[in-house]
Amino acid sequence: MQMANLIPVAKSVGANRMVPTISIPYPLGDPATSKEQQFKLRYHRVGVALDALTTDIQEQTVFKVKI
Repeated sequence: MQMANLIPVAKSVGANRMVPTISIPYPLGDPATSKEQQFKLRYHRVGVALDALTTDIQEQTVFKVKI
């Protein structure tokens, strides 16, 4: 499982479960936003990553994020 903002690179190196992140220097946050918004971003993406780990898959899968 990989959390990455460069999904094509993650696919090319063989990651089987991928969760999109926000940016290279701040994968799970955005310092330009409020602390509350950053918490929501992190909480949501880590939740998606945990769901990805428990999901049975047969091929490379990119899990959707809503925030």
